[in-house]
Parts: sequence; C-alpha cells; structure tokens
Amino acid sequence: MNAPAFHEGERALQARAGVAQRMAQLGPRVIRDFMPEQHREFFGQLPFVITGTLDAQRQPWASVLVGPPGFLHSPHPRQLEVGARPLPGDPLENTLSDGAAIGLLGLEPHTRRRNRMNGIVHAVKDSGFSVDVSQSFGNCPKYIQAREPVYLEQGASAAPAVHASLQLDEAARRLITSADTFFIATAYAGDSAGAGHAGGVDVSHRGGRPGFVRLDGDGGLTVPDYVGNYFFNTLGNIAVNPQAGLLFIDFDRGDLLYLAVAASIIWDGPELRGFEGAQRLLRMQLLSMRRVEGGLPLRWGPAELSPYLGPDGR
Repeated sequence: MNAPAFHEGERALQARAGVAQRMAQLGPRVIRDFMPEQHREFFGQLPFVITGTLDAQRQPWASVLVGPPGFLHSPHPRQLEVGARPLPGDPLENTLSDGAAIGLLGLEPHTRRRNRMNGIVHAVKDSGFSVDVSQSFGNCPKYIQAREPVYLEQGASAAPAVHASLQLDEAARRLITSADTFFIATAYAGDSAGAGHAGGVDVSHRGGRPGFVRLDGDGGLTVPDYVGNYFFNTLGNIAVNPQAGLLFIDFDRGDLLYLAVAASIIWDGPELRGFEGAQRLLRMQLLSMRRVEGGLPLRWGPAELSPYLGPDGR
C-alpha cells in the first residue's frame, strides 16, 4: 500500500512498546489494500463473520452475520460480497448503510485461523451488501478457543426476546463472567486524510480462560491485555477514541450480548500487578446493553482452550 499502514494512535502505542521501527517495516508488507487469494478462499468457507460498525452517534458496535458456507465470497481482490442481512435485534440493523465504514473479522475457531478486513459498505439490499476493501491482513492464532460452528437453516419463527438497559441484568453478568471469548469493535476518530487506509472501523477477538473478564463493583469490566502482534489496532483506536462495542456469545444457548462501553488503557499500578503476565489492562465502563435470547442460528462443538493460555489466563 502507498497509504500509511498505521495511524497515529497505533504508532504511539508501538513506540511506547519499543517496536515502532519494526512495525514501520513490517506493516506495509503484511497489511494490504486488497485480499490475497488465500483470504478470499478463507472467507468463502465460513458460516459466520464478526463485524464492527458505527451508529449515528459514532458509537462502535460489534455484531455477527451468519449463513451457510459460501454466503461470503470475493469476486475480485478488492471486493467482498456478503449474502446475509443482520440478525433480529442486532445493532447492525440500524448501522448498515451505503458508505458506512465496516470492519470484518473472519474466524474459523476449530482451526484457529483468522483474517481481518476493513472497508466501505455499498449496494445494501434485502439479500445482503458489498464491501470495498481498504485493509486486509492476517492475525496469529493466539488465545482462540477451538470450537467448530455449524450453521442451522432457520424457518419462520417468532422474533427473539430483546432486553435493553443501561445496566447489566443477571443473565448478562453470568454470560460475561463465564466467557472465554468476546469481540471488540473500535473506530479511528482522527484525521481521516492523514490516516489513509488505517482509518475506519476495526473489530477484533479477545480470548482467555473462563472468567478472564472481570466485572467490577462499579459496573465496569476489566480485561488483561497480553502479548500480541504489536499492531495495536484496537488499543490504538482507543487511544484516540475511547468508545468501543463488545459482543459476547453464549455458545450453548445462542444468546447474544451487545455492549456499548467507554474504554481506557491502564499502563501500570497495583491493579495491573493483580493480573500476572498482563502488559496492560483494558478498563471499560458500561454505557448500554442489548441482550438477544437465542438469536444465533449456529451450534458449536465442544471447546478446546488455546494452548497459549497459561494458568493465569494468558
């Protein structure tokens, strides 16, 4: 790419971690403005994809789209066709429109493969939409729990129950405290011209042993951040824009929990020392929640925890 591989928030965190020079050299080699053939084939075999979008108030939301394998396909390296519409109750129902920025995470949990793509939505219609590619890159398999998803064809059914609140209900708290996986959407909020393809919306995966997300007494969530690929896509966005959207999936019941949060990064202090091996903490204050009962037409095989996870959850 001729455009910058990283924006100023990402570069600032890379500098703080002492990897700025290495990332400046690596970024242009692995972050592309097109999808390589293996990524195009990979998306085509998935039964679901995680998305990140922004609502009218510029609040990021993490969402999920599902379909039989093949519902995603890439007719050419700079375009991805999505043959699915938002699930009932998903915030994506209100954020998907022509010209909208979108982040996509293609994840195959049972093989621990994942690829990321960011772009711009166009040609929204009843059967789906298209995405013009801005960035495409792979991610390492760290912290992914191996469980195989299977898409279930859905006939006509009653709309699922949707619970919306400014506070977590008991079912939401149980889902969070037992989770081994969640997804986080963030967005760049700086000078789009200067950021080039590094701007827009990003969505990422976080994993750990069940209970790795701590619920605090004031209604906040605290998550340890361990060694990754040093791209700092998520934390770099948060450094310039503290809003984020979280998605938790109940892999047994198919419930979906969407959270809007205000996020900050804790770099040092006694709280950080309470999470062995963590390099920093992500602290998130709840703004609102939406919980959809049984809304996900996927069934999941048994989970095998990531071999990268040590006793402390790393």
